[in-house]
Amino acid sequence: MAARTSLAEALAAGPVVLDGGLATELEHRGHDLTTALWSARLLRDDPAEIAAVHAAYAGAGAQVVTTASYQATFEGFAAASIDERTTEHLLVRSVELARRGAPDAWVAGSVGPFGAALADGSEYTGHYAPAVGVAGLRGFHRRRMQVLAEAGADVLACETVPAAAEAEALVLEAESLGVPVWVSLTTVVDGDGVVRTRRGEPAADVFAMAADADEVVAVGVNCTDPSGVPAAVRAAAASGKPVVVYPNSGERWDATARRWTGEPMDAEADVPQWVASGARLVGGCCRIGPDSIRRIAAVL
Repeated sequence: MAARTSLAEALAAGPVVLDGGLATELEHRGHDLTTALWSARLLRDDPAEIAAVHAAYAGAGAQVVTTASYQATFEGFAAASIDERTTEHLLVRSVELARRGAPDAWVAGSVGPFGAALADGSEYTGHYAPAVGVAGLRGFHRRRMQVLAEAGADVLACETVPAAAEAEALVLEAESLGVPVWVSLTTVVDGDGVVRTRRGEPAADVFAMAADADEVVAVGVNCTDPSGVPAAVRAAAASGKPVVVYPNSGERWDATARRWTGEPMDAEADVPQWVASGARLVGGCCRIGPDSIRRIAAVL
């Protein structure tokens, strides 16, 4: 598939199915991902399981699979006593495993936000953005983006971005490297119905900024509640770019009862509405597994 046409061309032609949550599916298979490296630990410790999850999503109908590099950063691996050369090798391996598990799919190199490397939940606040700044964020992302691109990723998934400054840094790096990317924010909808980054900026402004770059093949949202997706799709579609959407399941973790609560996303009901509003790359994030992707693929 990827050899026949680019992802950008496919998105121009119609909807494309993205995979679901890699880490939560690995947890479902019994892996402990409670370390600071999260799913990136298995790049070193159990790469075959990562390839197996990619294969499961491809078998469910995913046309794009996302590498296990969301939390694979030079800084994060260094804190785990993994040197730069080994880090580069593991990043390359993440692309190779995606190709092995889903040979007919496009491979998206996952580029998680600065906050993911902190492993403190700050990708859902973006509080670090003013202090680190655009220049600092560019420096943080540069080498990983370069290695993933050189390893043969078809596109870089700049995802779960919580702040406008980080989105700007990622777009500037994509332009500098000349590699295709999508930019996906994690958002909330305020009381007035305005879609905002987790940092509080209007998401429409960020989408408009990203739309000016030829390297950006799609803009949208991920790791957000499905209830906020319709408004986010409309805001992203106004940019003129294809829209990428991969929300969480909609369930919430009850820390007291130690269980998930609430109703999960209804693909049959929700996805057609998203596509009608402009969504073109559709999948899932946390707690969206192969069964859900199979239903999304059937709808699309």
